[in-house]
Amino acid sequence: MDTMTLWHITGWEFAALAFAALVVGFSKTAVSGANTVSLAIFAAVLPARASTGVLLPVLIAGDVLAVLIYRRHAHWPTLWRLFPAVAAGVVFGTLFLVWADDEIVRTSIGAILLMMAAVTVWRRRMADKEDEPDAVTTRAGRVKARSYGVLGGFTTMVANAGGPVMSMYLLSAGFRKLGFLGTSAFFFLIVNVSKVPFSAGLGLIDGRSLLLDAALVLFVVPGALLGTWAVGRINQRLFEQLVIAATVVGGLQLLLR
Repeated sequence: MDTMTLWHITGWEFAALAFAALVVGFSKTAVSGANTVSLAIFAAVLPARASTGVLLPVLIAGDVLAVLIYRRHAHWPTLWRLFPAVAAGVVFGTLFLVWADDEIVRTSIGAILLMMAAVTVWRRRMADKEDEPDAVTTRAGRVKARSYGVLGGFTTMVANAGGPVMSMYLLSAGFRKLGFLGTSAFFFLIVNVSKVPFSAGLGLIDGRSLLLDAALVLFVVPGALLGTWAVGRINQRLFEQLVIAATVVGGLQLLLR
């Protein structure tokens, strides 16, 4: 029995999942936040609950490639500021899932993404961007890091949708392209790997899901290579516009689905 028969998916549906895996690779190495498109495709082709378990190893594969490519550009003070708040967000997200149904979850996350995209655009119009991401050392910077960290942990727990939240934080903190990609690569590798035992314990990751992952991970690699090629050809302003646009599209997808 092959993977497609095991999951009862057609050739076109597998092609859609393969494209979504390619987008994951591209988003991890070029335009963070673009993988909200992948979230929507996985949830449309597979059962919603099962899709989160299948997608997680694909995301981790993209994270590993991004770390290998951008490992020298990570800003660790920012990461250490974020992790405690993210842990709190994961706990809050778990409690939220106890009573919230799918519609409430999608609407809440979609509204959060659109709100933060609007706030980021407003902040960047009101202030000049700094060359270095040193805002985390101030009191206001610490408060902002904790706020975004909680939201990032919340959204990644309930829908694997923490990417756009962290993208908005890193842009608002003044990160340049390579620092942005290096910091987000380590952040999501650590966060996503930490979610594996919980997903496996819930039965979301098993032999059947890993068999499908083995076929889909192959498509992450060309997506990552495409992203690496593209990022050097995208100027900073266009990079920021693409990240914000991907966040808005992801928020609208969740609200309108």
